[in-house]
Amino acid sequence: TNAARASSVGTVPSSSSTATGIVAPVTAGITRLLEGARADGRRRILGIAGGPGSGKSTLAASLAGPQVAVVGMDGWHLANSVLDRLGRRERKGAPDTFDAAGYVAFLRRVRSRAETVWAPEFRRSVEEPIAGALEVTPAVLVVVTEGNYLLLDEPPWDRVRPLLDEAWFLEPDEDVRRARLVARHEHHGRSHAEAVARADGSDAANARLVAATAPRADVVLREPPAPA
Repeated sequence: TNAARASSVGTVPSSSSTATGIVAPVTAGITRLLEGARADGRRRILGIAGGPGSGKSTLAASLAGPQVAVVGMDGWHLANSVLDRLGRRERKGAPDTFDAAGYVAFLRRVRSRAETVWAPEFRRSVEEPIAGALEVTPAVLVVVTEGNYLLLDEPPWDRVRPLLDEAWFLEPDEDVRRARLVARHEHHGRSHAEAVARADGSDAANARLVAATAPRADVVLREPPAPA
C-alpha cells in the first residue's frame, strides 16, 4: 500500500515540471491549511483542478508528507471492461467515464478523522484503478485530491466543490500542457502519431471543458510559457 508520499511539505522538487513561479503561493497555501487543521483538529480537503497534462499530479505529490495524504480523482475511473461494455473506451477520461458518485462518497467519508480510510489509485502501467491502494490514517490533517473535474458545475460532479475547503486551478501555458501530454502518452507506449492524436482529440475536448471551470477555484496558479 501507499501511504502519503513522503517529501518536504510545500516544496516543489527541482525536477518537477511545475514552474518555480508558483512555489511561494503553493507553500503558503498548504501551510495555512495545516495550521488551521492543527488549531481545531478538523481535517481539511484541498482540491487541485486543471486540464489533462497541467501538472496536477506532480504538484499534488510534491505536497505529500506525514500529515498530508494525496488521493487522485483518477482512482474512480471506470474499469476498461466497463468502458468497453458502455461504448465509452475511446472517450476514456471524459466526465461520464468515472464513478463520480463514488468519488463524492469518498470525499464525504474522508472528512472524518475517526478511522483509516482506504482509497483506490489509478495505475498508468495497467491503465486501471487499483482498489484499496492508498491509506489515509487519522493522523492526516490535510487530504490533497486532484483531478480534471473537481470544479465541474454539472451533476453529479457539482457535489464535489462544496466538499473542498479550498480549490486551486492549475493553468500552464497551453503549449507546455500539450507537450507534457504528448510525452506522457509516448512514455506509456503510444507512438508519436497516436500520442498527438490523443492529445489533440479527446484530451483537447476534455481540456476545453475543464478550462471553463477555473472561475470556481479560490486560486488560479498560472505558469509562464516555456523558454524559447
